Amino acid sequence: MAGMKVLVALLLLVVYVSLVGAQSHHVVGGDRGWAKASEVTEWLSDKVFRVGDKIWFIYSAAQEGVAELRSKEEYESCDVSNPIRMYTDGLDSVPLEGEGIRYFASSNSESCKDGLKLHVNVQPNDAKGERRSVPTSESVTATTTLAEGPTSPSAGAHIAAISPMFLVGLLVGYFAP
Repeated sequence: MAGMKVLVALLLLVVYVSLVGAQSHHVVGGDRGWAKASEVTEWLSDKVFRVGDKIWFIYSAAQEGVAELRSKEEYESCDVSNPIRMYTDGLDSVPLEGEGIRYFASSNSESCKDGLKLHVNVQPNDAKGERRSVPTSESVTATTTLAEGPTSPSAGAHIAAISPMFLVGLLVGYFAP
């Protein structure tokens, strides 16, 4: 019976690591969020989206909203009259659960026509769960300059620290007599 408990514990650990380590969170528009001034097209240029990632829309709910559209035609014409889903909370998380292209546009058609729209091409994950970038046709040498980090830990850092503790607590409870 003890061997079975160890096997279950290892299986839980493998599932935990594969679920937590495999996804990325993308804040659409970067620091400016979902706004006309955020240059969403420029922000999108170096992003790779994989199955299991999440995209976050952060915006003023009083001024904007996000519509997920059904087709390229609706996306290009900014037709938000029949969306798959409307996001209106001001802080919306959208899980990318399958491969393919997804279309998002401002629910304000004027903002959409001014360029506040996003198409996301969701790529499959590698078999080993590795994340890789999409090769480009040009070789580009890039210099990265890092800004100073926040002075206090973010909520994500707290969650990342709590998650392993939760798993340990779950395992201890499982093995307790």
